[in-house]
Amino acid sequence: MRTAFFAGSFNPFTPGHADIVERGLRLFHKIVIGIGVNNEKPGSMDTARRRLQDIAKRYAEEPRVSVMLYSNLTVEAAREAGACCLLRGARSGVDFEYERNIADANRLLDPDLDTVILPARPELACISSTLLRDLAAHGRSLPGCTAASDTE
Repeated sequence: MRTAFFAGSFNPFTPGHADIVERGLRLFHKIVIGIGVNNEKPGSMDTARRRLQDIAKRYAEEPRVSVMLYSNLTVEAAREAGACCLLRGARSGVDFEYERNIADANRLLDPDLDTVILPARPELACISSTLLRDLAAHGRSLPGCTAASDTE
């Protein structure tokens, strides 16, 4: 069974993230969404647990998607999850270059762990977690997007 590990802070989980999961399910038997926790930040675990609950609720009816927290290296968490690949999204050429550099570093850490980078759909490319957090801080949101509940 091919399992992909989709890592991020997901603060918040955006329509773009959901689209990567949906499209990833066409390529993989299972996707594990890994929410990275920065133990150096006070309250990080609490906000990460809330995100885990929210994302798990979203995929409660999809048995091929699971959600976990991790605070170790992404390649280590991916292996613990049984993944053969890291799943990533890229909204632009700049994102792609960044993701490719991270993929190269991850390959040095684990030569058997591949990275699959899916380009964002054009209509979702302008939406970022940072944008949604900024809008939420000003009492605004984008249609169809959940406002951020965390400000980590």
